[in-house]
Amino acid sequence: MTVRDLSISLTRPRRVLSVLVFAAVLIWIDTTILGIALERIADPRTGLGATPGQLQWAVGSYALLFATALFAAGALGDRYGHRTILVLGLLVFGAASIWAAWAGGATGLILARGLMGLGGAMMMPTSMAIIGATFPPERRAGAIAIWAASSGVGVALGPLLGGVLVDHFWWGSVFLVNLPVVALALIGIALAVPNPKLAQRRRPDPIGLLLSTAGLAALAYGLIEAGQDTDWTRWTVWGPVAAGLALLTLFTVFEWRTPEPSFDPRLFRSFRFSAGNLALAALFFAITGQMFYGNFYLQGARGMSALDTGFAFLPGALGVAAGSVLGARLAKRFGIAWVSGAGLLVVAAAFLANLAFDVDTPLVWFCLVGLVSGTAMGLTIAPTSAAVIAALPLDRMGAGSAVNNTLRQVGSVLGIALLGTVLTTSYRDRIAPALAALPDAARDAAAPSAEHTRAVADALHRPDLTQAANDAFIAAMHVTAASAALVAFLGGVLLIVAFSRRAKGRPDAAGPRREVVEAVPLGSGGRTGG
Repeated sequence: MTVRDLSISLTRPRRVLSVLVFAAVLIWIDTTILGIALERIADPRTGLGATPGQLQWAVGSYALLFATALFAAGALGDRYGHRTILVLGLLVFGAASIWAAWAGGATGLILARGLMGLGGAMMMPTSMAIIGATFPPERRAGAIAIWAASSGVGVALGPLLGGVLVDHFWWGSVFLVNLPVVALALIGIALAVPNPKLAQRRRPDPIGLLLSTAGLAALAYGLIEAGQDTDWTRWTVWGPVAAGLALLTLFTVFEWRTPEPSFDPRLFRSFRFSAGNLALAALFFAITGQMFYGNFYLQGARGMSALDTGFAFLPGALGVAAGSVLGARLAKRFGIAWVSGAGLLVVAAAFLANLAFDVDTPLVWFCLVGLVSGTAMGLTIAPTSAAVIAALPLDRMGAGSAVNNTLRQVGSVLGIALLGTVLTTSYRDRIAPALAALPDAARDAAAPSAEHTRAVADALHRPDLTQAANDAFIAAMHVTAASAALVAFLGGVLLIVAFSRRAKGRPDAAGPRREVVEAVPLGSGGRTGG
């Protein structure tokens, strides 16, 4: 039975959509909820005493596995049924959440987070494919828009739920919130969701999966290791970076020569497709880095509770939701270049505004900058995603959607690796003079991060050392924010250049948006369509 036959015969599609939206909230909650717990996890008194590098991996391993497993998940869904892979993804996500909650060390947490990313990757393309099989073309665009709106709900709920749990329980409780969602989603899937397959099954791509995963992991490892060694000449730094770049180059060559690649580099022949995806990767690069240092700024330097931190991030999350709705309308009227491109430039300006933040800056300014930045992000993400897919022929839109989702996750991986390393290196350079007079053991214990420095300061009853840690962190945060602003600015300029010109006589506005959204679901796992 084909997907089209199933779409005609299915009943109660709203019930199917409700279940899929409920399950998708898991993915988006988990992209933000961990950030609230990072301060506790880093503290050697209340958490695992994780180093900045270990925290970078705890965040980055999720995005790494998510990015590299998307194609394989879509192909497995075509072969074995998308509901089957969706259920398996939920089970993996739930089991990994239990592991993460009671991880006895940073290594266990990193591995559990990577497994959660794998589960999330199995859920996204399969959900899109089920929506495509359930809804007729005239209703499919609206269904996908509702499903996509779950991201705003999850991003907003993550910090608030995390704040409540961390303040009242322990840091691992932020992962246990996933379990009731998984249980209810599994029940709903069993009762309402079909199991569509493609009549023409894609062949798996194990070599491509291995090369891409190993390449990204090696590159991220080298960048994170640079933050720990603060010496780019060490082979433990440049060796993994060089190996990662070589593996990714080999991956690109391999996929180029494969008749049915999971990641099709030929799509980048389109300048608009390339520029739009690079701009989105730059945005997610900057966003992930800001979320990393933002939590440490509020909870560490300012001493805010986890719940108050969640509320401080709420204006930004609401801004993303509002900007996404507004951006779609404005882009149709004024075009991508002057809506999304300008939006990305506003994001860069908001990052530069972080340079004015200090430990005693009124919190209202942080919330206002977050609102402006979040709204600008919403103006950028949804219209640009639709426009880059519209730049491709109809039979390549499915593959283009998969590439688009993957590059955003790759941007997140590199953002946490590189910007996290900038933050760590800058902090160590600035705190070193204050630690010089300490005994060797105390200096080594205080050096890794501001959390470690504050712990040593408390043990030695040295409030001056606590102040030095806060001052050094604020200075390091400013360097990191400026770096993120530069990347976002370059992405905005690229977007304006690419979409200010007319492509093959077609206007700049995100014209065939409905056609784009309807073409994405069934190929979202990466099928190239010939």
